[in-house]
Amino acid sequence: MAAFDEKLTLGIEEEYLLIDPETRALAARPPSSFMARCKEILGPKVTHEFLQSQVEIGTGVCATIADARDELMALRQGVSDAAREHGMEIIAASTHPWAHWAEQEPVDLERYRIIGAEHRTLARRMSICGMHVHAGVSDENLRVDLMGQVCYFMPHLLALSTSSPFWEGHDTGLKAFRPIIIGDLPRSGMPETFESWNDWQELLDDLAATKMVTDPSKIWWDVRPSSRHPTLELRICDICTFIEDGLTIAALYQSVLGFLLYLRKNNQRWRQYRRILVLENKWRAQRYGIEAELGDFGRRETVPIAELIEEMIALLAPHAEALGCLAEVEHARTIVRRGTSADHQLRIFNDAIAAGASHEEAQVQVVDWLVAETVPTAEALAARNA
Repeated sequence: MAAFDEKLTLGIEEEYLLIDPETRALAARPPSSFMARCKEILGPKVTHEFLQSQVEIGTGVCATIADARDELMALRQGVSDAAREHGMEIIAASTHPWAHWAEQEPVDLERYRIIGAEHRTLARRMSICGMHVHAGVSDENLRVDLMGQVCYFMPHLLALSTSSPFWEGHDTGLKAFRPIIIGDLPRSGMPETFESWNDWQELLDDLAATKMVTDPSKIWWDVRPSSRHPTLELRICDICTFIEDGLTIAALYQSVLGFLLYLRKNNQRWRQYRRILVLENKWRAQRYGIEAELGDFGRRETVPIAELIEEMIALLAPHAEALGCLAEVEHARTIVRRGTSADHQLRIFNDAIAAGASHEEAQVQVVDWLVAETVPTAEALAARNA
């Protein structure tokens, strides 16, 4: 039985898109009372994102995946209820099938005004949503050490989360287009490697002293030490339309960290591979999702993601069991078998075209599916998990 000195508590952040139910387009200018109603229902766990057509939620500190499940479901439902009261719906998808970024309006808050002024069109193009998972790691040196090791596994998690195959009305040919958009921002992508917490702090000091970056939260890496919490924050993933898939991503992340802590306790560590190799796996995950073949650098060959996920489950099982999330980790098999949100969106679109629907009608069917699956009825959820 694995044991951990770190508690590896969890916090999950999700970003949703607001939809006009008549046109199925993004609700670019929601009523000002909408956010007030969200906060009335959910308190500080709901907030603005950069664009008015986005909304973000964040759980509290969760000791287990079971706790995170209950809270995440309540948060999705609360935002959905507030949206419907204001004549809108929400979707959990990292891109909208046809929305154009230039038609979206930023939120008028100081932080977003500064980001917009600094990054101009790059910021305006951020009509994308993601899921972030915070894992509690109280030891600062351990936090940056784990960051370097966990990078190897991030393409696998991205492949399981893909939900952004469309961009501005086009099938991009990628299962996850969101990383392309966010990757245009400076200080994005895979992190650097640090020898210690002091090494990380020296970087922040250099950036602050030169006035290039005075806010550490503007380092938008795929995984980073949080600037607000004693956590290691996973940021690479698309948001999962299926809530159980998002919980599996969180469980896998928690279990990978548990496995790395187990290695450390036995005076071992996961090998850190060249950055270009991990980036190649990330690209393959973006492009092909669960159909990808990723590099197994120990074997020096490419391996289908289904085989790699089976290996991950076997590797992580004792640690997942100790953390109380084995069922969620094993759900990764279901994701590989039935597909991610991106796979479903593409199937719905292509089936509609084959049945004679127009391009626009097929896109509407995709949005309708996303609305139904983001906050499913109890009956639909039971049927989906049967």
